Amino acid sequence: MEDLSHRTLVFLDYFFLVFHSVYILFNMFGWCWAKTRLAHLVTALLTLFSWLIMGIWYGIGYCFLTDWHWDVRIALNNPPSSNSYIHFLILEITGFDFPAPLVDKITVVVFSVCFLLSIWLNLRDYKRRKHNGLKQIGNKVGENAPV
Repeated sequence: MEDLSHRTLVFLDYFFLVFHSVYILFNMFGWCWAKTRLAHLVTALLTLFSWLIMGIWYGIGYCFLTDWHWDVRIALNNPPSSNSYIHFLILEITGFDFPAPLVDKITVVVFSVCFLLSIWLNLRDYKRRKHNGLKQIGNKVGENAPV
């Protein structure tokens, strides 16, 4: 990080702030629309991979995006005010300093509900596509049947 210019670090700070926030919002709401459900499932699985698998080595709940953003902020001599990204966002945006463990628990609950909804809706959509595909094949077979 020390090789990067101040201008680049400032850009990266804003980039991570926007990108990570959009990513979090997508993890919360991407399951709502059929066209984004599969992408939502992928991003949620990536989040789980970071939190649980990478978390084996870095600590449960580890997020590589948060880690990279914190590196940028430290290089800017503006260290994060929290270890939790959601807590950091709430503090930065609203000024409210809720207890970090409470914010982390709510984050896990909201993520879990959204992830389970995503799995359920993706499975439902898959079954519908499969059923409709078989139905269309049946219709085509029926069209070619002798009368």
